[in-house]
Amino acid sequence: MTEEAQPVAADQLSRVFSALSDPTRRDLVARLAVGDATVNELAAPYDVTLQAVSKHLKVLEDAGLVTRTRDAQRRPCHLEAEVFDLMTKWIERYRREAEERFTRLDAVLAEMRHQDGDDQDKQPGSDESDDRTGAGR
Repeated sequence: MTEEAQPVAADQLSRVFSALSDPTRRDLVARLAVGDATVNELAAPYDVTLQAVSKHLKVLEDAGLVTRTRDAQRRPCHLEAEVFDLMTKWIERYRREAEERFTRLDAVLAEMRHQDGDDQDKQPGSDESDDRTGAGR
């Protein structure tokens, strides 16, 4: 990715995450994942005005998550799934980095356990240390 393209992608990512921060908009996205729908169809289960649902859809449109098309008299809203690729790549990058840190931590803890096990074998009072010092039976 070029330096010039990175801020644009980051800006779009910010708009997408911001748009999805609202539970109503997340629900609209979930419903549009099933299939295209009009504003009236999307507004039906909510106790809000069509204008309120239209405002939510406008935020989703500005983030690039939703487009509206014209089909004769009908104006269905369509979910733009490609935007989720941007989010998935961002999330996956940091998930991998976190996983790598946990893997390194697991290795350090395993080494510490191994060293602790060696130290316990050498502590006074153990059968092995008694045999070495001749203080046994």
